[in-house]
Amino acid sequence: MNFISDAEKKLSKDFEKNGYIVKNIQDLNSLEKLRKIFLGAIKKNIRKTSKQSPDEILNFIHNKIKKNELNNLRLKVINEINKNKETRKLYYKLAKPYLDILVGNELAMQIRVNLSIQLPGDSSSLLPVHSDVWSGDSPFEIVVWLPLVDCYKTKSMYILPPAKVQKLDKIFLKKGRQSSEKIFKLIKKQVTWLNIKYGQVLLFNQTLPHGNRINREKETRWSLNCRFKGVFTPYRDKRLGEFFEPITLRKISQLAIKYNLPKIK
Repeated sequence: MNFISDAEKKLSKDFEKNGYIVKNIQDLNSLEKLRKIFLGAIKKNIRKTSKQSPDEILNFIHNKIKKNELNNLRLKVINEINKNKETRKLYYKLAKPYLDILVGNELAMQIRVNLSIQLPGDSSSLLPVHSDVWSGDSPFEIVVWLPLVDCYKTKSMYILPPAKVQKLDKIFLKKGRQSSEKIFKLIKKQVTWLNIKYGQVLLFNQTLPHGNRINREKETRWSLNCRFKGVFTPYRDKRLGEFFEPITLRKISQLAIKYNLPKIK
């Protein structure tokens, strides 16, 4: 028997077919709180932004910093936002309705939220085509990807649809190991570029090949990403307590973990 509702079935089917879903965030208050934390971290490290709007600060940060300063800024902002105890809770709340359907309601969440910044024309912040499971992630994980600005075309990311993955697998079998650049050239006509506006959230299947290219648009990309999985699903290299921690463990599970069978003498 399957007691999943029709609406849940549709969302799940869309995720399976496309490899991702893009949905409007329902809890906009939490989104604004999160971006406020984020902007505070930026302003702490870049002083010349006080009179600008959030969109101006983020989209045109490349007018305030040099490319060789980018990674230092990224690390400082990541550390700052992860020091705030509200960051991960707010992040979870933005995706909760969709995580409940696609993953479940007893979740483990990545301990740190990650940040990507991609300046226009910058080749130093590229994420070559990859599948996360190729490097030790569990196929039971899902990625929640949150844009802090409108992301489109090369200012965004791409993903290879599930229907095209078998063709890539055959290429691996036939040609053996290939560089990430050669792999991208083989699939570039098949990938889907994801257009996502601020106020939307992306959940995607990280077993599918994905990545980004040089940002050819005139604005800087800012996006956050974080992984979630069912607490009791298999782990690989990124383990519970090291990379993940439980965030929604239910009472019966808490009691069961502590329970010991009585000893019979």
